Amino acid sequence: MSTALRPSACPGLLRIVPALDGGICRIKLSGGSISSAQAKAVADAAERFAGGAIEATNRANLQIRGIGHEQAALIDSLLAAGLGPQNAAGDDVRNLMLSPSAGIDRQMLFDTMPLAEQILTTVQLHERFHDLSAKFAVQLDGGEALAMLEHPHDLWLSVFERDGERWLAFGLAGCPTDEPAGSIALVDGYNLVIAVLELFLELARPEQTRMRHLLAEIAREDFLSRLAERVDLHAISGWQRVSSSRTLHIGAHPQAQSGRFYVGAVPPLGRLNPAMLRGVSKLSETFGDGSLRFTPWQSLLLPNVRHEHVSEVIGALEQLGLLCEAGQPLSRLIACTGSNGCGKGLADTKDDALQLASLLQRYGQVLNMHLSGCSRSCAAAHTAPVTLLAVSPGHYDLYFRDAAQPGFGALHARNLTIEAVGALLDARLRSPLDA
Repeated sequence: MSTALRPSACPGLLRIVPALDGGICRIKLSGGSISSAQAKAVADAAERFAGGAIEATNRANLQIRGIGHEQAALIDSLLAAGLGPQNAAGDDVRNLMLSPSAGIDRQMLFDTMPLAEQILTTVQLHERFHDLSAKFAVQLDGGEALAMLEHPHDLWLSVFERDGERWLAFGLAGCPTDEPAGSIALVDGYNLVIAVLELFLELARPEQTRMRHLLAEIAREDFLSRLAERVDLHAISGWQRVSSSRTLHIGAHPQAQSGRFYVGAVPPLGRLNPAMLRGVSKLSETFGDGSLRFTPWQSLLLPNVRHEHVSEVIGALEQLGLLCEAGQPLSRLIACTGSNGCGKGLADTKDDALQLASLLQRYGQVLNMHLSGCSRSCAAAHTAPVTLLAVSPGHYDLYFRDAAQPGFGALHARNLTIEAVGALLDARLRSPLDA
């Protein structure tokens, strides 16, 4: 497979990008899914050709960090495991996010995986789509209870029912919880995706890499009018995608398939080592269906576990060092690579997050929080309820999410130590004003 790729700051499987701690290789997973054999290949590659750090990303992919000089050998080993694109130039465009529980979720209205495979095959094999940015992303939502609905996408589609029939609501440059731009018959979902991608490429200038860039210049109504010339669009009113506030990516949850459960586990701060990944792979072979699913919460699911094996699987996952309880503060923290591995990081966010988790554990508090080493917010595509933005080693500005304010939200305090953050959050949560 040729590896002549366009320049980009985004890592891929075939394009390893340098960082402070070595090269980064990003492995894009179809629907977040990977076989146990492929997971073992990732573990082997990280151990043989890199420093052993494997990260779960916020788009349900994997990346290997700390890659040394044997880049070609690492790439070849991953390609041999079937983890590469169908076409070398198509690696960048494999940005289609599904629910981690697609096909097994008890609330799903539609199994999105076959449609996703059809879309992914098309964008990889047709040269015209290779001009899409490595960041251009599509979300396909089947109505699952377990769904990341806060990540903005260039195009999103969400299944709903009307008069006994299934349709797809869709929107541009936003999230499924936004007001949709229109709807289309479910059978026309593939045609809609392809039409949107083609129209975007026809209208956008090279520097307009995302849908939001194009819509800043061309009215949304104009784009939709042109789109309606290619596919049969319908109006939609009164529909709202409802998100779940439950932590369904952690612990055991029943599947649509009778007697089967998926077990969700969080690698501390999204990072695994080769032994952990091999151990989870072995569990999937012994108790599951020989596959794993990674999630946008930087965690993983082990699907198709029989009810009688759930407790044993959870115990084994915890023995490997993964977190299986939503009440553990560390299971709810996100932290970027930080200054230990990134030249832009102003603080060692991973270490600081471990310290903060310990403090929250002591206080008996659990919060969904994000520690970012700089303003780029690489570790979280959505705005967390609480964000700590590094300003210097061990010091952070504290933000609370506020729908009326862009970015991280409302600035609450500046230049706090981790100890001060822990004390402030504990006092705030105990205050009757916030009860």
